[in-house]
Amino acid sequence: MLDETTFRRHADQAIESLKRALIDAEEGGDFEVEEQGGVLNIVFEEPPAKFVITPNAPVRQIWISALSTSFKLEWSEEASAFILPKDSTQLKPLVARLINQQLGDGDVTLD
Repeated sequence: MLDETTFRRHADQAIESLKRALIDAEEGGDFEVEEQGGVLNIVFEEPPAKFVITPNAPVRQIWISALSTSFKLEWSEEASAFILPKDSTQLKPLVARLINQQLGDGDVTLD
């Protein structure tokens, strides 16, 4: 398991990179990105919803609350990224997939 300092560094970098990608994508998408204290919120008007993406230092995971489900991503040394353990999906592709499911189309990509 990562020590807390290493986790925070990786999590901060991952969330900042995700935030920049979301800001780029929100111009063409039907959502808004908000950051509050290291927590990202993705807010949808139609259909109304809110996704919450937050680092959880005690368990060294990034948690995503979206589509009535909790996704818990862990750091992968091999991928040098946070991944969903069950299928190795990385943070940005997972968030893009969730946004597209919420919006009902496949137009959002996060680079």
